[in-house]
Amino acid sequence: MEFSKERRGILRLKSEVYGTSVLGAPLRYFPCSDSCRLLVLAAIHGEEAETTFLLSRALRAFDANFRSIAFVLCANPDGVALGTRGNANGVDLNRNFATSNWVASPVPSRSILEASRDTLLSPGSAPGGEPETRALTALIEGLKPVSILSMHSPIGCVDAPAQTSLVQGLRSTFGLPWVPDIGYSTPGSLGTWCKERHLECVTLELPRLASELLFERYGAPFAEFLERFDRAC
Repeated sequence: MEFSKERRGILRLKSEVYGTSVLGAPLRYFPCSDSCRLLVLAAIHGEEAETTFLLSRALRAFDANFRSIAFVLCANPDGVALGTRGNANGVDLNRNFATSNWVASPVPSRSILEASRDTLLSPGSAPGGEPETRALTALIEGLKPVSILSMHSPIGCVDAPAQTSLVQGLRSTFGLPWVPDIGYSTPGSLGTWCKERHLECVTLELPRLASELLFERYGAPFAEFLERFDRAC
């Protein structure tokens, strides 16, 4: 797929607001034109802004919204703007979903992949209590997608309980290994929330690469994957 000079600068898909962040930023998504089969979301962790970058670059190849795929370009705009993993309240949004295993204890995370868990974030004062989490769950419940693709970094894998057709397509597109489990507990995560609702949730962990290298390597293949998936639905 070609990314001409004219296409590189503008995202042409039409967006709608589905909520508001802690600091008042509009939470936007790109709706499908028909029934939603897949919701793709990026940057639920603000320190993983390269997920937004790659998704934006891929979507700039298209002139109109997809028939069966909806997109959230940035699920944590305050975190991206502030350069923090959590939202403006210091909450790890991917531990704030209303799940049966949500816990109130602090969430440890790494400042870099090789470090020990040297940072503590909050899971929120209550499950599903943050405005970004509430808005996202309401969006999912309204769209009723068959599957969710949540983009993260920088572990470099496709994390999902089973090798479904979506997982196999992502593995082929990105050349990444499949893992059935990320290897550590994730109470209150989007993946757990989806599992409890019998909704497929696949986590795409991009490899550790600079943003421009991610686009160079994956921009066109990712755009082609999304186009194929939309046509097949």
